[in-house]
Amino acid sequence: MNFQVTVLKILVSYPDGFAAMADLKRDMAILATSGRDWADRTKRLAARVPDLDIFSQGLVERENGGWKITVKGRTVLEFMEARPAAEPPKETVPADNRDAPISPFPQPAERARRRREHRVRRREARERARANGS
Repeated sequence: MNFQVTVLKILVSYPDGFAAMADLKRDMAILATSGRDWADRTKRLAARVPDLDIFSQGLVERENGGWKITVKGRTVLEFMEARPAAEPPKETVPADNRDAPISPFPQPAERARRRREHRVRRREARERARANGS
């Protein structure tokens, strides 16, 4: 779990972006024990801003027994959560064959292999079920 991303996410969920230390600690404990999904999500978000330092960059301020997210902190969090723009599909047809139709969604070889293996496993399971049912 990325501590700094978690702090930003917690603070943005509070009214006015301020959380007392007791509330912040409680919420951190809940998220820290919530499982692998939260840890993976914070890692993905943190990867968008590799040099993240919430205090030295002025994203969070310490006030009156708690922490408060700043406008800059909200902006950085919005940037981290923004979905990257989809890349346009790459042309897979050789230059000398430009008139040939281009498949809009070329299927990667790995995905095709997994689908083939899945079909084989399903077929084998059906055969076993028929053999056991007779």
